[in-house]
Amino acid sequence: MLKFKFKQILLIVFVLLCFSCGSEQVAEAQNELTSSILGEEEIALLYKYLKAFPDETQVSLALIDQDNVRYYGVRRTDGKLQAEENSERVFEIGSISKVFTATLLAHFVVSEKIKLEDTLDQYIDIPFHEDAKITFVSLANHTSGLPRMPSNFMTGALLNPSNPYKNYDEEKLNKYLTEKLKFEYTPGTKSEYSNLGAGLLGHVLCKISGKTYQQLVSELIFEKYNMQSTTTQRADVTDLLVAGRNEKGSATSNWDLGSLIGAGGIYSSVKDLVLFAQAQFDSTQVELALTQKSTFKSNSNTEVGLGWHILNQQSGEAWHWHNGGTGGYRSSMALNISKRKGVIILSNVSAFHKQADEIDQLCFAMMKTL
Repeated sequence: MLKFKFKQILLIVFVLLCFSCGSEQVAEAQNELTSSILGEEEIALLYKYLKAFPDETQVSLALIDQDNVRYYGVRRTDGKLQAEENSERVFEIGSISKVFTATLLAHFVVSEKIKLEDTLDQYIDIPFHEDAKITFVSLANHTSGLPRMPSNFMTGALLNPSNPYKNYDEEKLNKYLTEKLKFEYTPGTKSEYSNLGAGLLGHVLCKISGKTYQQLVSELIFEKYNMQSTTTQRADVTDLLVAGRNEKGSATSNWDLGSLIGAGGIYSSVKDLVLFAQAQFDSTQVELALTQKSTFKSNSNTEVGLGWHILNQQSGEAWHWHNGGTGGYRSSMALNISKRKGVIILSNVSAFHKQADEIDQLCFAMMKTL
């Protein structure tokens, strides 16, 4: 019988593509960061938010101010934070992939192949449990009522905790949809984050198109915006890939998302993501503009578009934001579309590190400097 540490089980119970949890304390790093690219305040922010992470941590940063883009990389080596050129290096972006999946949905809508309020059963022949009606928009803005993860996910995850999604194939997904699907709340009444929902959206769009997820995102997004190092195929970027690290800083497995690939299966670099970000500033890109529109208001501070979380600032401006986290990586991306400004951060900080949220805090702090 396989043995699992209690901590591992807890991680899998709450395994999400955007989550952090306990880890060991790491000695505070020395700061050797200097730059003609960043100002003193920006360097200080890097030290403040990155000092707790283990050796071999890498962070790749892009600061966008209209047409001006600054790239900066950090690596912790021998207890010191040092500059590292890694703007073209590739990381798992985790749940930022959901923005790409929502962009695929927007393409289908703009192309008049589907409507946002259409239900999945109008397009695919899966006999959903108890004839469940699920709209496309509800999957993209997390109002579907579906749980964060499918109920039959846990067993396979426990058998492979370092790569928990790998064995969650189409057969398991279909079994859940036809036999076990259950709403946790009345659809459309609130927005609660669901990896299952985003993964299901990608899965259904593939079924409608007759193409794989890689084919869809490559043809409709990556090629369109010249994102040459962005892919779901890890073998294609092996030479550029930064190794993921677990919460203790040791090398860890990459994640294979199986049938839920649309929830978090993309690899990319900050240089490629800058191209995607700058396209967001172009109002003629009707598919991207559609993803940016609010579709649900959670409260006065937070709304949801298609994929994007919309964070309303006290200044009256809005930031479109998403982050991501896997066993070996953490990412964060925030855009002020009206001002054409943004921050993109990719890292090999584990989402299970207890201070993984510092990557988001660094992103927000950097936004305030622009």
